[in-house]
This record gives sequence, structure tokens and C-alpha cells, in this order.
Amino acid sequence: MKIKSKLPEIETSIFTVMSALANQENAINLSQGFPDFPIDIELKKKVIEGLSAEQVQYAPMAGRLDLRTEIAKKILTQHQKTISAVDEITITAGATQAIYSAITAFINIGDEVILFDPAYDCYDPSIVLQGGVPIHIELEFPSYSINWLAVQSKISIKTKMIIVNNPHNPTGSIWGKNDIIELENIIKTYPNLIILSDEVYEHMQYQNVHQSVLKSDILYQNSIVTYSFGKTFHVTGWKLGYAVASPKLTNELRKSHQFQVFCANNTMQYAISEYLKTDTSWQNVHSFYQTKRDLFLKEMEGSKLIPLPCNGTYFMLFDYSAISNESDVKFAKRLTKEFKVATIPVSVFYENKTDHKVIRICFAKQDDTLIKAARILKKLI
Repeated sequence: MKIKSKLPEIETSIFTVMSALANQENAINLSQGFPDFPIDIELKKKVIEGLSAEQVQYAPMAGRLDLRTEIAKKILTQHQKTISAVDEITITAGATQAIYSAITAFINIGDEVILFDPAYDCYDPSIVLQGGVPIHIELEFPSYSINWLAVQSKISIKTKMIIVNNPHNPTGSIWGKNDIIELENIIKTYPNLIILSDEVYEHMQYQNVHQSVLKSDILYQNSIVTYSFGKTFHVTGWKLGYAVASPKLTNELRKSHQFQVFCANNTMQYAISEYLKTDTSWQNVHSFYQTKRDLFLKEMEGSKLIPLPCNGTYFMLFDYSAISNESDVKFAKRLTKEFKVATIPVSVFYENKTDHKVIRICFAKQDDTLIKAARILKKLI
């Protein structure tokens, strides 16, 4: 049988590769972005409660209404914006599925989609699978900020969507108010453009106020915003997220969503819904992770690994150019094999494999794990 691959250039995800290498080498895994600490016992109780109540059959396609209602309340508290639980919120099997649903719903053959490198690795393949054309623009190094003039120059009659990510994975950069204004100006000029805003790290911002597109009436009518309960409540394996969009966009997104998974896990939806009714821990996520970030930075003082600014997410970048001139992929693999600490090379998130000699480290780990890893990394010379 001859098979013509739709993704001939795609290899196994770097997260899978580095986590497998970490397991093989018995290394501390600071590569893949998952917490290694226990979740809130109250959330566990809600899962058990859901099982006991036989909440194990299909949920509604759009998601449980009780959960969507709690999300709408959260958005009102967080952004002072009223969102309809009925026709503006869709529960998905993780934020990645929400992103894929948005792309499949709106991108046709030949449509161009602007995205920013280094980019989370699901964006480009999802566009290509629909016959779309990814248009990559590199963020300005080392600030990892968007050059909006470059964006303007790349917009054509074929441009259908712009994908933004704030706070940004893998760099930890965040938006300022000017970024929202620049995006608003683009929408004013090109009112048919769709904005896909990946905001899964919304609660992990350590400087200023999170600049969500939800806050802008101009942007909201053209935007699909995706979120992740897995990131917020440290349950990445639950693969539970949601998308927020105007009724017109939501209607099209759900058409795609229903034929991908139909619905997300009902038991976990029940648990999150009940948890949100009585818990506001999402408001403390930023301080929780800021403490971990600061702990790791303090432990790394004196290291030849130079930290780049980290104002969001639970990742930070380190410049290793004072230690080695190896490619970041080779350096990360050697670090795992020889020093037993696994990280992520950042060049893999670029279309052109741009290598600035930086690696990404995940600090969503127990304090003892971070301290142990820092002591090893400080020995690098």
C-alpha cells in the first residue's frame, strides 16, 4: 500500500521525545509541561462524588450547562464581561481540541493563517490538515514580542485567521495594552479576519494585568478564545478545556466539535462545575507559580545558564551560550543523558528551526524537585 502523508514533515512531538529520554535516563523531567504535585483534595472529592452520582454517560455536546454557567460567572468576575452560558461557551477535550475545532471550522484550502514563532506545536499541523497555509512570523528576540508592522505586511486577501498566544508558550512573554490596540487596528481594517486566541496560561501572569481579547468589544466579535482547566487546576491528564466566542462563531465551531469528540468527559465536567461553585483557587494560581518561579531563579543564581524574563506561564527560558555552542537539540539531549535533567530545545518551535541557544524549563514541579535540578544545573561549566 502506498500512503501519501498529509503531514510528511511531522515527526514525534519533542515533548514525547524528551519525556521518553528522561524516563530512559532516569532524569529529572523539567521538559514536558505537567505538574508533579498533588491536586486539591476537594477536587478529588468532587470526582468521587460525580462517580457516585453516576455522572458517567454522555454530556451534552456543548458541555454541561452547569459547568458553562460557572465559567460565565468566572469570566464576569475576572473580566467584568457578560458571556452567555448557552451559546457562547463550548466545553472541549482540552484546549488543543478547542484550537483544532476552531481551525477545522473556519480554514479552507488555500486560506492563510498567521502565527508567531516560536509557536506551540499544534497550530501549524492543524492548519495544514485543512489545506490551509501557515504564515510564520518570528517574535522579536530576546523580548519575544510581536512586530505589528511585520504582521500588517503579511496580511493578504487570502488571510483568514491570526493565532495569538498570551501568556506565551514556550517563551513566557506577555502582552501589554498596546498589543491589544494593534490587534484592534487590524480588525478595524480587516473586519472579516478571525482571531484565535490561546489563553490557557491566563492565570499564570506575574506582571501587570492579563490582556485578554475578551476585554475588547472590538476583538471579541471576531475572536475564539481557548482555555484549559488542566493548566489551571494541575490536572493536565483530564484533557478538559473550553472555547469562548460570539454566538455566530460558536455555532460554526460546534459543528466541527461534535464530529471530533461530540462531548468531553462528563464525570470531570461535573467535578469542575461543583468545584467552581465553592472554590476560587483559580485566583491564587498566579501567586502559587510565581513563588515557584522565584524559588527556581534564586536556586539558579550563580549559574552559567542565564535566565530570560519570565512574566507568564510555568515555563522559563535559559540562555546556555556561555556553556556550549552546540545546537539546542544536541545540548538538551546531552543535558538529559549526562546530567540527568531533561529540558526542551526552543528551536523546534520555529518553522526555520531558529536557534538562539536557549532551552525551556518547566517549573510546575515540587520544590524539592526544583532545588535538586538547580543544584545539578549550576555545576554546568
